[in-house]
Amino acid sequence: MTQFGRNTVPFADLDPDEVTRPDLNPYLLLHRQLGPPVLTAEEAKAYLGRWDAAFARPAPLHVEIGSGNGFFLSGMAAKHPERNWLGIEIRFKRVVLCAKKIKALGVGDNARIARYDAWWLEHILEPGVVAGLYVNHPDPWAKDSEAKKRLMSPFFAAWAASAMQVGAMIRLKSDHLPNIDALQAAIEGLPFALRGRVEDIEHNGTPWPAEDDVITNYQSKFIKRGLPVHALWVERI
Repeated sequence: MTQFGRNTVPFADLDPDEVTRPDLNPYLLLHRQLGPPVLTAEEAKAYLGRWDAAFARPAPLHVEIGSGNGFFLSGMAAKHPERNWLGIEIRFKRVVLCAKKIKALGVGDNARIARYDAWWLEHILEPGVVAGLYVNHPDPWAKDSEAKKRLMSPFFAAWAASAMQVGAMIRLKSDHLPNIDALQAAIEGLPFALRGRVEDIEHNGTPWPAEDDVITNYQSKFIKRGLPVHALWVERI
């Protein structure tokens, strides 16, 4: 099934009775056993329309898509305890690693990591709920044959326009410049305004305040190799 350029189908977690099969990823079972801050796919869907309940408090919901090992999510949750932080990650191992970062920094009250597919976020995030959106180093899918797999697309921009509150910001960091170009092109005609674009943030700085950022694991690797990381800052208007 494809819709608006999607290359995936909605998924459900395996039956709980099946997750101990020896041929399955061991992190599948582990991510179920951890509990908060981890949210399984079923748990994430159950919070549609009531995300304050996931944190046991009302607060602006800031969402990172593709949280990886959790450096950014846990770091930003520590910088902004007044916000609720939700990470989205599809790989079981990364969900577990992210949860460990959250626990290590002591931000389990205001950070959650959900195992979910970024192409189907309307199943868990209702319109107008997102107060801030962050995407760090999305997969480049550089080959033309992989174009439908690129998250930075008109479909993503249209979803973000619905999910985000007026005044909410998208922050995109990418080592792959076409990702920056793609999002900038995709917001045309939608209720967004470009607030800043920087190529090579190591030398030119971020378009948003430098103190309000966290260097991700991927970003640090590119810095060490002397390769540029780019950024785009967009406001929902």
